[in-house]
Amino acid sequence: MYTRVNQRHLTSAQRSRFVEAVVQLKRMGAYDKYVTLHARYFAADGESGLRMAHMAPTFFPWHRQFLLTFERELQTVDPGVTIPYWDWTADRTADSPLWDADFMGGNGRDSDGQVMTGPFAYQGGNWPITYGVTDEKYLTRSLGRPDRPIALPTAAELGSALAMGTYDTAPWNSAPATKGFRNKFEGWTVSPEKGGYLHNRVHQWIGGHMTGGTSPNDPVFWLHHAFVDLIWVRWQRRHPHAGYLPAKPLGAKDPQHGRVMSLTEAMPPFGVKPSALLDHRRFYTYEES
Repeated sequence: MYTRVNQRHLTSAQRSRFVEAVVQLKRMGAYDKYVTLHARYFAADGESGLRMAHMAPTFFPWHRQFLLTFERELQTVDPGVTIPYWDWTADRTADSPLWDADFMGGNGRDSDGQVMTGPFAYQGGNWPITYGVTDEKYLTRSLGRPDRPIALPTAAELGSALAMGTYDTAPWNSAPATKGFRNKFEGWTVSPEKGGYLHNRVHQWIGGHMTGGTSPNDPVFWLHHAFVDLIWVRWQRRHPHAGYLPAKPLGAKDPQHGRVMSLTEAMPPFGVKPSALLDHRRFYTYEES
């Protein structure tokens, strides 16, 4: 059992240990498998076959297992390291210490989006991009998306999603007809004014490599998704009688049969059922503040 903490409360030494463990996995050739794995299971509504990491009820449990697997590998490098979380309702600007040169590094430069500062800057030699949806070999960001400015989600917007009492609904995808908490929070609507657009807006606010299926190329992915995981914890506390849905496998005649996983079906590639991941306290706790 260990504890994940808010990144703003990390000591300088803790920040350094997390960064060093991540960079060491990259040097070992172990990091990029997480990039390719996320891309492999990033299937959209319009595609055929199983939807797993996104646009499906498994969004929360799949990413919980994804983070656990990564965190355990980090701990083979440094047993004292855990994934910190970034509360983007509180640390909302490009001036946040999150983006300091000793931690996540800063924004991309105007000309090409290349991150020039911090441990993940290409010029430092530790962070070449080897698998991405574009050809850049360097990490890119565009904080705040200045060409079409957006703001990070607010506490009030998050609260509106957390108030929803149903986890997910048919047709279990990203369409507006899917009214549950999971779809509103995951956020495939195009603007905050239409509701939702929370998790995805954070990816868009960071920009660059965080905007596609290979988003783990940017190590801030892990801090974002640790907060996503904590938000699921908060939703569960608020709605203790409203569990993961669908509870049972979809029937053969259901349009989403073979595309959506129920509570009791094992999620690839981990072979773990959502039912085994409902209680995070089996693995870790959160220090919330």
